[in-house]
Amino acid sequence: MRQSTTERILDAAEARFAARGFSATSLGEIADDVGIRTPSLYKHFATKKHLYRAVLARLLDPYVEVLERLLVAPADAAQAQRNLEAVAQHYYDRPNLARLVQHAALAGGDEIDVMMKRWFDPFFRRAAQLTPALPSLHGRASQRRMFVVLAFHNLMSGYVTMAPLHRRLLGEDPLSKRARARHLAFLKDLAQALWVAPR
Repeated sequence: MRQSTTERILDAAEARFAARGFSATSLGEIADDVGIRTPSLYKHFATKKHLYRAVLARLLDPYVEVLERLLVAPADAAQAQRNLEAVAQHYYDRPNLARLVQHAALAGGDEIDVMMKRWFDPFFRRAAQLTPALPSLHGRASQRRMFVVLAFHNLMSGYVTMAPLHRRLLGEDPLSKRARARHLAFLKDLAQALWVAPR
């Protein structure tokens, strides 16, 4: 089935924003990638910011839907590992998600503010509430929980965003089926080691 012009614009914009970030990407480059003139792009998106937010929504809405389905306290370590696997698979299958978020985080300003308000802040706070306290770590319980959530998020998103370096280190594509399986096994082992049954 043939893609609509809007979908082609979103695909091209996602690839550009993921590779170079918001500021370093021009609407002219996106229009060239789609094979249209820049004025034609404005018929679909009024500004670059509108286009960027549409790309964010297309990437982050499904991600948050996956996370929201998993935002229940796991009954046991096996369920915690299955939840972790579902999130990791989402990152593996959509590498532009982690790349775009990394660019926004490094740029700061409005780009990261939009992500925080709409997507990340509500999710991370809820996830931290559902993460069992880890008595072996230092600090207040709420801080320990948030650091666990942040650590696993970074282990998944960082694996994707650092893929060119990992490719050199591993000698293979880190997003290949075999490399993903090894990374996921490591995440599961770590989750198992940290697991504390809810009281």
